[in-house]
Amino acid sequence: MSAVIDQLPGSGLASNAEALRTRRREQISSAVRYVILIAVGLLMLYPMIWLVGASFKSNSEIFTEVGFWPSRLDFTAYVKGWKTSTEYTFATYFLNSFAIVIPRIIVTVISCVLVAYAFARFDFWGKKVLFSIMVATMMLPHIILRIPQYLMFKEFGWIDTYAPLIVPSAFATDTFFVFLLVQFLRGIPRDMEEAAQIDGCNALQLLWYIVVPLLKPAIISVIVFQFIWTMNDFMGPLIYLSTVENYPVSLALKMSIGATEEVEWASVIAISVVALLPSIAVFFAAQRHFIEGAASSGIKG
Repeated sequence: MSAVIDQLPGSGLASNAEALRTRRREQISSAVRYVILIAVGLLMLYPMIWLVGASFKSNSEIFTEVGFWPSRLDFTAYVKGWKTSTEYTFATYFLNSFAIVIPRIIVTVISCVLVAYAFARFDFWGKKVLFSIMVATMMLPHIILRIPQYLMFKEFGWIDTYAPLIVPSAFATDTFFVFLLVQFLRGIPRDMEEAAQIDGCNALQLLWYIVVPLLKPAIISVIVFQFIWTMNDFMGPLIYLSTVENYPVSLALKMSIGATEEVEWASVIAISVVALLPSIAVFFAAQRHFIEGAASSGIKG
């Protein structure tokens, strides 16, 4: 009986009309979502857009004009900002930043992966207590560690070198990354590792050939976070570095603000835009893996 009703002309028209209404509702809902997302995205990006626009303005225009678009594209601020008020250009400070960032990322990834692998895959005495202590250290304010760390590094003769900014990361002191990797590892089944153990792989071979490839999204997340945080770090270089030649970009920007009585804000903003480019480039280059590392369980299809 139902088959006969479906074959009637009126029934086909009704079903087509219902499908059309459903499709229209979906289109309207999708359009509303996109409009809201675009509006929120523009609201969040407005400070960045204003920063780029202000880098082409003069000092008077920055504080008098409300709009973000400059009256003309003038690259003078970029040229002045790049030269700086010292004998060094910003190329030196960028190289100094990379001299800190790259080694720190390498030692961070190695140390944190090893420690996370131990916590996630091995059973040893005091494991839960040690993991709890490690997680608890994430709640310690960094400021209370500054004085004992400074005194210790002074005894080592590391003041005015990059060692205090790099060496601690070689001992997995970035506990947030260890916690991130441990949680990621706990979501990975041990089937492949057990099969590799049967084939005769030891713990390090398991880590290198089985676990690390599965950890790739989480490792990329660690790299992105460490790159951005180290590039933005101001207090560490301020405490341990005293020679202008060794300054990273973060200190060079502050120095350019306080170099003269009248601050060339257009130059400061212009070089701030340039300083943001490496972090933006790293984020977009690793965006797919970064999102995968934050959202997936570590298993690929």
